Amino acid sequence: MDKIKWAVIGTGKIAHTFAEALRGTDDAQLYAVASRTKERAQSFADEFGFEKAYGSYEELAEDSSIDVVYIATPMAAHYDNAMLCIKHGLNVLCEKTVTLNSGQFREVLDAAREHDVFFMEAMWMKCRPTYLKVMDWINSGIIGDIKYIKADFSNFIPYSPEDRLFRSDCGGGALLDLAVYPLTLTHAILGMPDEIITDAHIGADGIDLSNHITLRYNSGAFASMDSGFEIQLRNNAIISGTNGFITMGNWFHCTCEAALFDRQCRQLEESNIPVRVNGYEYEIDEVHRCLRAGVKESSMVPHAGTAEVLSLMDKCRAIWGMRFPQE
Repeated sequence: MDKIKWAVIGTGKIAHTFAEALRGTDDAQLYAVASRTKERAQSFADEFGFEKAYGSYEELAEDSSIDVVYIATPMAAHYDNAMLCIKHGLNVLCEKTVTLNSGQFREVLDAAREHDVFFMEAMWMKCRPTYLKVMDWINSGIIGDIKYIKADFSNFIPYSPEDRLFRSDCGGGALLDLAVYPLTLTHAILGMPDEIITDAHIGADGIDLSNHITLRYNSGAFASMDSGFEIQLRNNAIISGTNGFITMGNWFHCTCEAALFDRQCRQLEESNIPVRVNGYEYEIDEVHRCLRAGVKESSMVPHAGTAEVLSLMDKCRAIWGMRFPQE
């Protein structure tokens, strides 16, 4: 492949951010975009320089010239959009949270295997240089055995019944939109917990407006996370071990800054890695690497990790009694 032909399904805020990163990636070709109306698709195409604009997702899926599709629709639509593309033989990068539940994800993976296509959740945090640096520090053993993780993601967002975040039929709620990040960070470091302790404030439409999750491990390790739309937190993270700790700056999931300390709180190392464009370019790089290597699964964002984090979110919702209309 000389340049990789990208298509985008959905033209909302996250699609705009992703398209900026595509435009700043030399070996990405901005080929096609689809929205629910031709007018929206054409406006998006004109803004970013996509060659084609489709007024339906089905039209885009029938374009065999596409190398990979980025799905940027609301959470509840991910399953249908992914299955549409996969069944047409298209490779897929699907925005997080990738499906509403782990059962849907298993079906998506089965379809991807059947049609021999690449599939990856767009967990951009796992592809960013600062995250990878933190994982290097942890894997080196310099902070010893991990005993505690604290990671939050809570933003004050005024309630609006029209906003997808507050709509159950769109897959709304803080869990799938925000808590997926601290859960993914914790899972990457400590794996599956032995116990989940959690509660949530459920709003009028049956979705969580805020939640707290504690994961407990038989090793003695704990992870604590708060997520929601009702209060603003710093959204930083700390990873503490027997020999020291690591801090990840505010907005830990997309920070450029991290620091390494010993157990006397003396700073040993600092990392500050500015992004090339806006941070989404690194997951684009990973997709390109996989497609050129002919592999169907990313080693940075493996299917098993995505599946296990989804299962944790399924368990949280079961404890809360929270279900989506599609389930």
